[in-house]
Amino acid sequence: MTTTATAPRKVSRPRADALRNRERIVTAAREMFVEDGPDVALDEIARRAGVGNATVYRNFPDRDALVREVVCSVIDRTARAAEQALAETGDAFEALERFAHTAADERISALCPMVSSTFDKSHPDLEAARQRVERLVAEMMDRAKAAGQLRADVEVGDLVIAVAQLSRPPAGTGSGSLDRFVHRHVQLFLDGMRAPARSALPGAAATVEDLRNA
Repeated sequence: MTTTATAPRKVSRPRADALRNRERIVTAAREMFVEDGPDVALDEIARRAGVGNATVYRNFPDRDALVREVVCSVIDRTARAAEQALAETGDAFEALERFAHTAADERISALCPMVSSTFDKSHPDLEAARQRVERLVAEMMDRAKAAGQLRADVEVGDLVIAVAQLSRPPAGTGSGSLDRFVHRHVQLFLDGMRAPARSALPGAAATVEDLRNA
């Protein structure tokens, strides 16, 4: 009895133009969410991305899927900025600074409110991105403390909350003229995190658990 060899099955890969379209959609959505808030029409996003409505829905079946992709992409970019800083300099505090300024540029404060009650906060993609950045920031802060660069009474939550607050105003408020102060104030905050501490902080440090329970 003879057997016929089975040809290896080809694994389909997204075409380059399809990947570019998806990236354009995510970029346009992030810009418009920041400018106009989470209720911006998907056809307006499609128009800015230079694609048809059908292309948007082919990539993202509903608004939640698109919002989730935008939030994950923002988290991933801030994490990569910190990882690159660590790789290039080995300086944990410089990596923290780059993370904070990149997060401010991404306008995390404008994107966070989009995680509404109908949004699946436990989606595996979002959870993986969140855990990655939390581990990375915790590692940088531990290394900076060990090197005597970072005051001992601050935690991950302190940094994340401060950057979110300092990168306001939220989306759609029309207060873009204040954006020029964001990096100035973020740097003032970062300088206040340096060791040795000049004063005792009131209350307790904000932890990752505090962020998740907020």
